[in-house]
Amino acid sequence: MKRCAHGVLVIAGLLLGGAAVTPAAAAQIPGIPVYNSGIPTGIAIYADIGFPNQDAGKGRALAVSGRGGFGPFGVTAILSTFNPEGPGDSDLSVGGTLNYKIFGGPLIPLSVTLQGGIGYSKPDLGFLPGVPGSGGVNAFHFPVGAGLALTIPNPALAIKPWIAPRLDIVRVSSETVTNFGIGAGLELNTLSGFGLHAAYDRVFSDGGDPSVFGFGAHYAFRIPGL
Repeated sequence: MKRCAHGVLVIAGLLLGGAAVTPAAAAQIPGIPVYNSGIPTGIAIYADIGFPNQDAGKGRALAVSGRGGFGPFGVTAILSTFNPEGPGDSDLSVGGTLNYKIFGGPLIPLSVTLQGGIGYSKPDLGFLPGVPGSGGVNAFHFPVGAGLALTIPNPALAIKPWIAPRLDIVRVSSETVTNFGIGAGLELNTLSGFGLHAAYDRVFSDGGDPSVFGFGAHYAFRIPGL
């Protein structure tokens, strides 16, 4: 119980800190769903392709991410490139999440995970903040929510459906907007560590409902002690 309370405080502090510096965009990284499928076992590498709808910029996004699980905690780092519909170069984005498992274990198929994340991009104008010629628009995204995942074991394939409601906080330049968002997906994991995954992500906003469908493949390296 003490460990659970400590974890909740850690996540809450992280998220409140993010919200304090955060007024719009969809998905943590443009064009890629916000994944909250639980804490990985060991270290995993994910490759994704995303297809946003018209409200989210259309086009296509590619991303690679690394995920790590350390007891009840999990971390994710992601790098992506997003090519929206129409002329123009692809936009680079970076992001990361911190996760804490408040329920679930090796013998419990249901898990509940708190998640706080941050994403950063400079749409159409460059990537690095404060670099001459990179433009003055900075887009930050802070997804804050909880994920519920159910692992259905099979002899050679584990099936994991998940759903994750959240607060979706976006800050573009000096304007901050908060909306409700939700993600849902499915993972298929083999005993060898190879797996496939897919997810759908949607944000409910006054100016439209940006959504993203994404899928990809991953490989998990199981490290003893993690």
